Amino acid sequence: MKAKVIGGGFAGCEACYHLLKRGVDVTLVEMKPLKKSPAHKLDTLCEVVCSNSFKSDDIATSSGLLKAEMRLLDSVVLRAAEQTKVPAGNALAVDRYAFSQCITEILEQFDNFHRVQAVETSLDTDGYDFVIVATGPLTDDALIPAFKELFGEKFLYFFDAVAPIVTAESINFDSAFVGSRYGKGSADYINCPLNKEQYLTFYQQLVSAETVELKDFENNVFEGCMPIEVMAKRGPDTMRFGPMKPIGLRDERTDERPYAVVQLRKENAEGTRYNLVGFQTNLKYGEQKRVFSLIPALHDAEFVRYGVMHRNTYIDAPKQLNQYFQVATRPRLFFAGQLVGVEGYMESAVSGLVAALQAYRIFSGMSPLHFGGDTMTGALCRHVCTDFGKYQPMNSSFGILDPLSDKIKDKSQRKIAYCERAMQSMKKILDNQ
Repeated sequence: MKAKVIGGGFAGCEACYHLLKRGVDVTLVEMKPLKKSPAHKLDTLCEVVCSNSFKSDDIATSSGLLKAEMRLLDSVVLRAAEQTKVPAGNALAVDRYAFSQCITEILEQFDNFHRVQAVETSLDTDGYDFVIVATGPLTDDALIPAFKELFGEKFLYFFDAVAPIVTAESINFDSAFVGSRYGKGSADYINCPLNKEQYLTFYQQLVSAETVELKDFENNVFEGCMPIEVMAKRGPDTMRFGPMKPIGLRDERTDERPYAVVQLRKENAEGTRYNLVGFQTNLKYGEQKRVFSLIPALHDAEFVRYGVMHRNTYIDAPKQLNQYFQVATRPRLFFAGQLVGVEGYMESAVSGLVAALQAYRIFSGMSPLHFGGDTMTGALCRHVCTDFGKYQPMNSSFGILDPLSDKIKDKSQRKIAYCERAMQSMKKILDNQ
């Protein structure tokens, strides 16, 4: 069996490893060191381009649960990270140079591994049983025409503006009310009111909060979408005439119009997740938690995803891919990594792992594996193939898992229950494959 993998990042390297160890003849097309994106500096594979932290390794966290599942799946990225880790408390952080070198050496030990240094321009599968595309959020412009030919003109989001998402169960409904503006619609929004004092405190903390430093190639990110903190800096009342305007809303508890309102909109069909409408932001994650928790209804909010604003090339996966990361119209073509709408190092790696496993099984005549929504791996796969309005990238989080059969009020116990259920399910899947 012969396969081609395009892109030597987290998803591409993970995919290569799982094909190589199964005896597949793998050609990896990677443009480094021939050409590098503005974010890449090293000649080696699987380069860590931003933070060197892979988030918490505590299994009672969503990122820790994903890592635990990946250990069961024999993730090469996770193994290399553990071999090159540096002290970081409960987080798994790596020496980025040693990590990249480790991955490169592991893959190059396989006789059936062939690395080609080239700028790929085609999505042709001729000469290969299947091809996995994992070119990442900074896919080179030379490949864009092939993407447009396959998916049409509107498949990409070149500059991503994403608002934070919180779990429904963490919203304080004693400080919120349900309703649509002017009573129109079917009460589609959860409204989080603030009085004047609360609003001014929120405003002061927002305009003084720390933001993420932009890279040179991201300087034009915000032409069409203004970060909430930039809007706030135009004046204390600017947000009250924008996303926080109270006009048309009346707090049923007081029968008065609030001074300002943050609206939450349903993020999934089940209504377990809500996004903060109009709150695209470039604040650092810790600052988002601190500042947005000043909104009374969100004081104890659990953030499924923090807001991000950066260049992020990805396809409208639910309209193009199935749960195996396979293109519906081109079954020999698979996609993986941030291109499919997963965010984060480990999320990208596990998508490459799944794409490789499923491609290998399908083209070996076996049935694909089914990762259920009770596992973090399966929940991410479901996110990629489920169409619910405008598609946006997603990190691992407990909020995307299937709900527990029993409601558990204690947050820590609830997380433990999610993890125990996921690990049992993953072990069962692998025992029965």
